[in-house]
Amino acid sequence: MPKLETLTLRVTNPEAQRQFYRDVMGMQELEDGRLRYRDEEAALAFVPVEKAHEPQKSDVYWKIAIAVPNLDLACEQLAAKGVGVTEPHQFRDVGYLAHTSDPEGFSIELIEHWFEGERPDASYDETLLGGGPHFNLITLRTTDIAAVEPEILTWGMKPLSVQPVEPYGFTLYFYAFTDETPPDADLKAIENRTWVYQRPYTVLELQHVLDLNEETHGDQDKAGYEGIRISPSDAQVDFKRLRVQSE
Repeated sequence: MPKLETLTLRVTNPEAQRQFYRDVMGMQELEDGRLRYRDEEAALAFVPVEKAHEPQKSDVYWKIAIAVPNLDLACEQLAAKGVGVTEPHQFRDVGYLAHTSDPEGFSIELIEHWFEGERPDASYDETLLGGGPHFNLITLRTTDIAAVEPEILTWGMKPLSVQPVEPYGFTLYFYAFTDETPPDADLKAIENRTWVYQRPYTVLELQHVLDLNEETHGDQDKAGYEGIRISPSDAQVDFKRLRVQSE
């Protein structure tokens, strides 16, 4: 089965990034310098550039999401390490979440496996971020989901959830390389949402922004999004619009 293998970001200080994701976020550093939690999930890689990250609302790359069984614990742990993190809150019927950022300013969403108030009464390994983190989502933006989704489906990815967020002018679409079936056949069903956050593999999330005219990739000599690699893949993927390629 193919998987989202590596998310690569251009950064001005790769070693500081690796130290943050290793020592603060709890990822394991591989021999090639990439970082990940588990083999089933995507890895993070960093390539050096000289100019700093300047995020724009039109950037094709938005964020990653790290899912945890206990968001309140994760935020307490990060705050204890001096990392700025927002107050956990239930964002509509999307998820119980908080936000932080890495040393280069790339956004990190922390999202709990359950909605606020629905967490099972259980003990957690407090040596792990949030009791056990996993690399849940890579979030990209698009202006035209109807043009992008057919390409994604040709890679063998399966739609898992659709989450309209109408007051904010966008809809979220989730896809993964998996044989699993969401709990409800209606992809807009609320039940599918927390189920997605509990998956043991990395999911591709697309934010379809209704009033966005174009997606931008940023200058190659500046810190920013380099791309995603899929491995292994029978399909020869080279989707420049989202910068997704097969190895």
